[in-house]
Amino acid sequence: MYICRIRDMSEPVIESMAEVRGHLADVIDRARREETPTIITRRGKQEAVVIDIEEYQRLRRIAEDAEEAWLNRLADQAESEPAEPAEPAEPPGSAVASGPTSPARESYEENAATRPRVPR
Repeated sequence: MYICRIRDMSEPVIESMAEVRGHLADVIDRARREETPTIITRRGKQEAVVIDIEEYQRLRRIAEDAEEAWLNRLADQAESEPAEPAEPAEPPGSAVASGPTSPARESYEENAATRPRVPR
């Protein structure tokens, strides 16, 4: 299990894109000096957040570490499972070839819910 400490951060300020345009430098200074994030909205919908670069880098490292730990767990599980004997290839038109999903898709979808998301 991956445990991380969430730093104490001020409650975020919520501002519209139009409001932020007029004082972006202040928004950046507030994020950096006061550790206060600003959530930017567009047409009432939350679209982005301005946070201090050090906090962003810290969160990115946490996400990358969590993804690496998850991949290592998958590799460990795969190594610990007994090897299955190779099965003969299915002829064209068989249930596997014409089935609604492939084993790879099923495996991907099963793991998608537990896979940590890394911002790109």
